[in-house]
Amino acid sequence: MDLTPYVDHLRRELAVAADAGGDEARALAERLSAPLESAARLTLLNALSAAMSDVTRELAPGSVDVRLRGLDPEFVVTPPPAPEPVREERGPVAAPVVAAPPAAEADDGTMVRINLRLPAHLKGRAEGAAAAEGLSVNAWLVRAVSVALDGGGRASAPGRGKDSGGRGFTGWVR
Repeated sequence: MDLTPYVDHLRRELAVAADAGGDEARALAERLSAPLESAARLTLLNALSAAMSDVTRELAPGSVDVRLRGLDPEFVVTPPPAPEPVREERGPVAAPVVAAPPAAEADDGTMVRINLRLPAHLKGRAEGAAAAEGLSVNAWLVRAVSVALDGGGRASAPGRGKDSGGRGFTGWVR
């Protein structure tokens, strides 16, 4: 998205306002136009980021990111994953499709930031899984947390559940 027409419009408006003040005001407006251009671009970028944050809340688990390419913003859209088709065969159970929370449980739309520190090997695997699904790592993590918290718990490993005489293993291994 090219912001130049918007910045040029602001520059013209400043010149029109300065014309009413005479030669000194015109000279001041010319000196101020370059620093004001940076401030105008930053203000427009902040407004676009805020708008795309609202759009992202509506698209979750999809997202819209605003990125700078040179002086101009660019929008990167990550659509929500398409629901998997229902299979009638009795094969392995597929991972559940994440649905939007019921209206009573829906959040108020507030986005929060957390810091997550992963070991390097997990970070690489998360990036690979997100790329395989065509998602940003953030969108993939949001979906993974949502699945984990909304009843998409892990299935027990073969031979380790109640079917094997209750000899299950739990805990951490180093």
